[in-house]
Amino acid sequence: MIANPVRHRLLQGETCFGLMAFEFFTPGLAPVLAAAGAEFVILDMEHSGLGIEGVKAQCAFARAAGIVPMVRLPRPDPGLAPPLLDAGALGIMMPLVESAAQARALVDACRYRPEGRRGLAFGLAHDGYAAGPPLEKMAAANQAVLTIALVESAAGIEAAEAIAAVPGLDMLWLGHFDLSDSLGIPGRFEEPAYRAAAGRLRDAALAQGKPVGWLAADGAQAASARGAGFRCLCIGHEVMILRDALSRAIEAGRGAPMVPGDPGRDGLP
Repeated sequence: MIANPVRHRLLQGETCFGLMAFEFFTPGLAPVLAAAGAEFVILDMEHSGLGIEGVKAQCAFARAAGIVPMVRLPRPDPGLAPPLLDAGALGIMMPLVESAAQARALVDACRYRPEGRRGLAFGLAHDGYAAGPPLEKMAAANQAVLTIALVESAAGIEAAEAIAAVPGLDMLWLGHFDLSDSLGIPGRFEEPAYRAAAGRLRDAALAQGKPVGWLAADGAQAASARGAGFRCLCIGHEVMILRDALSRAIEAGRGAPMVPGDPGRDGLP
């Protein structure tokens, strides 16, 4: 039966790490992430141009590599979730959630009855193309799919407590750039207004015993966020990681003093 170890660990109070993917949707993406120790990947459809066929392929690669595939919807429309779940996604993040009604609609779209209203289709990608009793598959899927409300506006912060209290909503996610923009202070994360808003979202989630997630720029930021109570953490996105690592390596190569090569160590002539 279908299972989601990330959802299980998060709901048990543990911390999980992964990456948000925007660009490099290759067969090797998920195995590379797994080799690095990532537990999940969030496939972004909002900013990347990724379509459902690409999602379906990436979900298959991720599940084969042993990491959990999740998807950020391109817009706050819960009706987009069921086809992505049928394609193999094990988590759905809906952007720009600003009310409890939106959060309830997301839960309804992602859960089979009696917890929601997801349509039934079996023997497909989501259940490994296998036969089996429908009721057992429905129950297993309801325990596997992670539902995430991405809160990224002043209106969403005002409704944070109501959103967090929605039954079946598993996690809240802090959308820090859009939130700062909504507050009129884009990118100014040290401003008291932003810090108060982010703290309110975190506290709303924690008060309901639910994890809260965030995208950190690097490991140091992720450690700081973990200390502040965030338990689902992306370490940047793949473009950022490649760009910044390559930039540092090039700078080191240009700036380091020239030394004789060591063919026994690095293969130089």
